[in-house]
Amino acid sequence: MTDTQIAALVGCAVLVFWAVGAYNRLIALRDAIAKAFVPVDAQVQHRHQLLMQWAQGLHAVLDQAPALYEAVLMACAQLQSACDGLRARPSTVSAATSLRLAEEALVAARQQLQAELPARQQRLSGLELEVHSEQLAAADNTLAFARSQFNAATQAYNEAIRQFPTGLVASAFGFQPAGTL
Repeated sequence: MTDTQIAALVGCAVLVFWAVGAYNRLIALRDAIAKAFVPVDAQVQHRHQLLMQWAQGLHAVLDQAPALYEAVLMACAQLQSACDGLRARPSTVSAATSLRLAEEALVAARQQLQAELPARQQRLSGLELEVHSEQLAAADNTLAFARSQFNAATQAYNEAIRQFPTGLVASAFGFQPAGTL
């Protein structure tokens, strides 16, 4: 073997090892997205339970405004469905977008419902809504933190896909950008 052939073989070996390393890094970053979704999913489920308790407590008070109550329940159901979709494939843009839009719909429905509560203050006195509201606020804060961790993992993955040599491996093996919450 000539020196040129040996240099070519060494160059090819280095290139193959680099490609395998880049592929494994992309797999690890995509797996980090899935791991970062676990706390988001758990917090969505926990907050869903708290929202159901809160909404059930308000149901009797909202007898003249059932549309607000139904809007919160429908938004919760939509969020649960979107969460199920993202749980199946945590790195897909469409599923993340669906969850983000469902979250926005839930926030809007909750705000409309909460705007109606001061008008019914007399009927709310014995329902312990302050406790539920505090629990919901804590769940919202914990969910926001979990969401930020998910978005950080997604951003690291998306940046790796956009980097020059790694992007070649990403496009060759079909790695797609991930969506943020």
